[in-house]
Amino acid sequence: MRCYLAIDIGASSGRHIVGWQERGVFRTEEVYRFPNGVQEKDGHLTWDIQALLSHVKMGIEKAKIAYPDIVSLSIDTWGVDYVLMRGDKEVFPVYAYRDSRTESVIQEVHEKVPFSELYRRTGCQFQPFNSIYQFYADKLAGRLDDVTDLLMIPEYLLYKLCGTKAGEYTNATTMGMVNAKTGGFDEEIREKLGYPKHLFPTLSQPGTVIGKYRGIKCVLCATHDTASAVEGIPMDGNHPYISSGTWSLLGVKTPKPITNEVSQAANYSNEGGVGYNRYQKNIMGMWLVNELKHDLCPELSFPEIVKAAEESKCDLLVDANAQEFLAPKSMKAAFDAATGGKLKTVGDYFRCAYRSLAVSYRNALDELERNTGRTYEMLYIVGGGAKNQFLNRLTEEATGKQVIALPIEATALGNLKIQMEADL
Repeated sequence: MRCYLAIDIGASSGRHIVGWQERGVFRTEEVYRFPNGVQEKDGHLTWDIQALLSHVKMGIEKAKIAYPDIVSLSIDTWGVDYVLMRGDKEVFPVYAYRDSRTESVIQEVHEKVPFSELYRRTGCQFQPFNSIYQFYADKLAGRLDDVTDLLMIPEYLLYKLCGTKAGEYTNATTMGMVNAKTGGFDEEIREKLGYPKHLFPTLSQPGTVIGKYRGIKCVLCATHDTASAVEGIPMDGNHPYISSGTWSLLGVKTPKPITNEVSQAANYSNEGGVGYNRYQKNIMGMWLVNELKHDLCPELSFPEIVKAAEESKCDLLVDANAQEFLAPKSMKAAFDAATGGKLKTVGDYFRCAYRSLAVSYRNALDELERNTGRTYEMLYIVGGGAKNQFLNRLTEEATGKQVIALPIEATALGNLKIQMEADL
């Protein structure tokens, strides 16, 4: 039996999932799960990359014990963040995208390359944490001095397993520096911002085998987790999707990037897929709910929280994508400020959050349909958020679309699918 191992790491947890074909049916089993999260260090938000690597290796050992015939493995994570290397030595700390260090450099970047030009060339939506701004903060801080390599987090973890430093296409498109037409790094942007050329090599496509770890092939899947998630959706035709996790990524597959002015105004992004473009938008997602739970009621289960939200009569809304919700010291305080302190019960807070997410989905879908010139009848939702039937119902009511909620590990399934195709 040929088995494959997907290591799927999100902002709050990671999991090792083994997949195999059995009598024509695809089977999976989770063999290891571990926590993840940003850590505050010296006033900045960072990732404990060494702990992540340790968990990756421990999970592989668990998988090998349970399934000795693992053919290959691959790793996917969130996009944007990276590890700088000086030879085989990491440059610490490894900053997390929610850190505020880019706020002071965005204007200077746009003075060198106006955002309208960045968008026209890359099709990448504006987010204050995009890698292009993180690089500039690193440059001003001297962190790029003598740096030999820049590895996105999944590629860094794979390098530590197999010794090969590689850049994968779908993840690179989250940086804000990949040319939408050529699919490679944009030399003009790099030159204008003064970034070292050697940090931006030729990119590899999903399915590329880059080495071995203890006899197991190391494969580049679509290492950006949303790209793998879209590959893992068992979709009938081409319809909009929401990959619902810490972020809600709402989009649709298109043959090529759409980088016109209306897309820029709507802040839609164009990111790499496996043979197609992902025209999509970041929405704040379950981050709102998870942080409210942390502040208000850590002792309650999510079914209890949903029940309280359903029973609430609150009709208040917030802008789910507002900057004040990105990394607040207190999510409760952020909601209080946005609603004038009118939320009274636990149910009020969560009803407000869920309804606001549903409205943000509707608004994003309206933009998507206008910008693509197509009308869609169905909306696929995958990931952890797909388990929330209350939010699914609110989304169906708000959008008028038939919601097909698939509470599956779509990201791991896409990761495994790419490995299996690479093994043919």
